[in-house]
Amino acid sequence: MMKVLPLNAVRFSAASLLAASSMFALGVTPALAQETSAQADSPNDAEIIVTAVARGQNRLDSSVSVSSLNADQLQQTTPRSVAELFRNIPGIRSESSGGEGNANIAVRGLPVASGGAKFLQLQEDGLPILEFGDITFGNADIFLRSDFNIARVEAVRGGSASTFASNSPGGVINLISKTGEQEGGAVQATVGLDYGEYRVDADYGGKISDSLRFHVGGFYRQGEGPRRAGYDGNRGGQIKFNVTKDFAGGYVRLYGKYLNDRAIGYLPNPVRVTGTNANPVYTNLPGFSINEDTLHSRYFTRNITLDGNNNLVADDIRDGQHPVVKAVGLESKFDVGGGWSVMERFRYSAISGRFISNFPSSVDTSGAVATSLGGAGASAVYFNGPNAGQAVAANTYLANIVVFDTKLNSLDNITNDFRLTKDFDLGGGKLTVTGGFYKSRQTIDTDWLWTSAVMEVKGGGDAALVNIVNGSGQLVTQDGFYGYGARFFGNCCRRSYRLSYDTNAPFAAFTWNKDALTLDASVRYDIGQARGFVAGADLGGGRNGITSFDINGNGVISGPETQVSVIPLGSPAPVHYNYNYASYSLGVNYRVRDDLALFARYSRGGRANADRLTFGPAIRNTDGSLVNADAAVDFVRQAEGGVKYRSGGVALYVTGFYATTEEQNFEATTQRFLDRKYRSYGVELEGSIRKGPFQLNAGGTWTHARITADALDATVVGNTPRRQASFVYQISPEVNLDKVSFGANVVGTTSSYTQDSNQLKLPAYTTVNAFLQVRPIERLQLSVNANNLFNVKGFTEAEDGAIPANGIVRARSINGRTISASARISF
Repeated sequence: MMKVLPLNAVRFSAASLLAASSMFALGVTPALAQETSAQADSPNDAEIIVTAVARGQNRLDSSVSVSSLNADQLQQTTPRSVAELFRNIPGIRSESSGGEGNANIAVRGLPVASGGAKFLQLQEDGLPILEFGDITFGNADIFLRSDFNIARVEAVRGGSASTFASNSPGGVINLISKTGEQEGGAVQATVGLDYGEYRVDADYGGKISDSLRFHVGGFYRQGEGPRRAGYDGNRGGQIKFNVTKDFAGGYVRLYGKYLNDRAIGYLPNPVRVTGTNANPVYTNLPGFSINEDTLHSRYFTRNITLDGNNNLVADDIRDGQHPVVKAVGLESKFDVGGGWSVMERFRYSAISGRFISNFPSSVDTSGAVATSLGGAGASAVYFNGPNAGQAVAANTYLANIVVFDTKLNSLDNITNDFRLTKDFDLGGGKLTVTGGFYKSRQTIDTDWLWTSAVMEVKGGGDAALVNIVNGSGQLVTQDGFYGYGARFFGNCCRRSYRLSYDTNAPFAAFTWNKDALTLDASVRYDIGQARGFVAGADLGGGRNGITSFDINGNGVISGPETQVSVIPLGSPAPVHYNYNYASYSLGVNYRVRDDLALFARYSRGGRANADRLTFGPAIRNTDGSLVNADAAVDFVRQAEGGVKYRSGGVALYVTGFYATTEEQNFEATTQRFLDRKYRSYGVELEGSIRKGPFQLNAGGTWTHARITADALDATVVGNTPRRQASFVYQISPEVNLDKVSFGANVVGTTSSYTQDSNQLKLPAYTTVNAFLQVRPIERLQLSVNANNLFNVKGFTEAEDGAIPANGIVRARSINGRTISASARISF
């Protein structure tokens, strides 16, 4: 999905140009950028790292664990989402089964106790997408798209991430934009050959004058998506632009982004599991493919509910994950005299939208579901679809659906990062001193408007809603709805948040370099406050937010209409507390030879907890203060060390790591509060080989992770955290000839456990992605790529901790095989 290179371009020359443009994006001086370009053309193929460091550094001189993906590698991995892009970074476990967003992303065995990317920050051009990566139904990757605008992706694990960014003790993944350094652009049209997708990508950049340059790009797409939903589940696009004014000693850049996209959020789906918990066999239910179908349908597109003000509305389930982002930013670097330079980044993002998707609370045969809801003698009847009014066969599978209808009124984010840097001569070496101040405000304003319905389990997007009739012939459901709240969850979760989180963080960094030795230290002090209120029927564990409401307006109150959830707007609970914490990092790097270096580092970083605490026991409902001040921040302590080798066309990086983690969290679906400690250690491997037209990139991470303490459930102590595999790996071979390129991207994982109880396993799997590019004439490229070529079922999570009595587990698998064809014209 990246810009086509000239036919005579070699790979490391392209990488050097991308590195140069990314350095301008993050404040590296033009002189250093020119130096880097020259180095990248040298046999050592030096790499300059600019993410989560004080100043751009050669990778062999840096004491952090960092990986980068350039344009060719991004294209090679054939990602359908940014989560699939991230799974090619060593040390990162990216569960790419949620569609375009809503991925669970972890690093080096740090836990994903609830969801999202709690200990990892996702950035665009050095600033966070959201201050917190695990906002409930607002995970940061939902508001991020991969397109032609991306020049490079850098990922720092551990290390200085905790001191150069707030709330990121596990690491930082930074998507760096093109800025018009390279003249030209491209237009590409893509069509799904075996799935519904039509997409157009375009970008163009270059110089307006000798000192003024620009870049603009974006995409638009529409189609059913990689799974059969029965309607166009993915539709929308993005446009980004930037304009840069260069001057002696620096530059000023203005940029903007508009994202308005809809994409189905794939939640767990039903799958049959036989065998044992330790050796399970996962197979499809009749008429429903776990990796090609979804519990969405053309016959269930409207969710009838009460909104955040308790007024009747009909929300469109086809909105799925619907991010709307309007962002503007300023970035500038300039000299202020006396050897001091200033780097200033500012961005305001107006963020809103919706997350709405179908979650199965349970799945069973029609007879069993009818009896459980309507009692003895109850039966099921199709409400809509081609069989409307007919009886549902007793052995047909039905799902009790909770519609996760969440309105994202505002996730607005305003961020400013100011840095002042100077070099000094000290002890025969060079000391670089950086001081700065970071400030952000994150709004979390959402309404939870969940409902409960009964739905047929059927693939192809043709599933119907189902009514349950009791033994007396009376309807237990209404138009397929069992209740206008989360009745299958005990009527929990009718909520409104109106929260604001302010973060202020001074920081400083010191790097001393002499000959082969580099020492660095950095410190950050975060000062935060949480303000606002929450309103919910289940606040404090109560279930009193139920009323009767004539939903269909016929003047008669049916059974389901006595189960209508409302938000108690007149009795909100305050949120009002402050917190502060220090993060620090110490590192050493020794360049043994030009092509070999050793490094070591110790770090402590914190992650402030946000909205997930507000409905648990951590906050007093009376005054909004914390019951236990420690609940505000979770700490991660990490030690790491390794070897880095790079010479000619061969590179190898080996890093050992050790981490301890605190975790206090609240899980929305299970209503469980977590208070735990974890330990993990392991080894990261990353390497590449380039020889003539052949290139191989590979990475692997072995992790040993355990729960070391649990204040609420001692039975899980000593167990492996859920979904934590012992080994994950990526292998990407490629052959690049004059007019033809082809290759593969292999991603795999060993088995893991579905839950912390360590009973049911998620099987190991390996998925193969492949691509073929043909350049028949200059500036034209035709390509075919296949994602999950062999259509494997790769399970990333499951709700059930053990095989249920009926053998049906609710799980998320990666998407099945999708093959697309593209034509691209460069100019």
